[in-house]
Amino acid sequence: MEYYSKEFKEAALKRLMPPENISVSKLAKELGVSDTTIRNWRAAAREEGHATPGTVRNSDKWSSSDKFLIVMETYSLNEEELAEYCRSKGIFREDIEAWRQSCMSANLPSANKPKNNDQESKEDKKRIKELEKELKRKEKALAEAAALLVLRKNANALWGENEDE
Repeated sequence: MEYYSKEFKEAALKRLMPPENISVSKLAKELGVSDTTIRNWRAAAREEGHATPGTVRNSDKWSSSDKFLIVMETYSLNEEELAEYCRSKGIFREDIEAWRQSCMSANLPSANKPKNNDQESKEDKKRIKELEKELKRKEKALAEAAALLVLRKNANALWGENEDE
């Protein structure tokens, strides 16, 4: 059962966005709605494909999905519509363009990308295993040398032999 109208929800969500950037808790108190309800509205709006980054003023800290949704929302807009969109959301056109470029180049092969993380992981595990094996061997050799020194010292103490002889 819906207690709130669609217009009421949209108006509330709009206040979460720039330029107002009101916090969920403050908005909830003002509207007399629980924090959870507003967060659910925001989650539902995201699922419907609307960018709702919340109270983060710095667009660089917005989630990747919100940036992607903004790129999708603005893709077909002309310059005038884009300018209006940017003003209403409190973001810069340059940010949207940068996000668009990131989206477009996301699946391009990169020379800097590792060949395969699984392959690196296997190589790392193999190297770790080799190093652990070598460490155990050296620990055993050190323990043996220490034991021989203790035995030699005890033997000298029992028989009274001089180490210099």
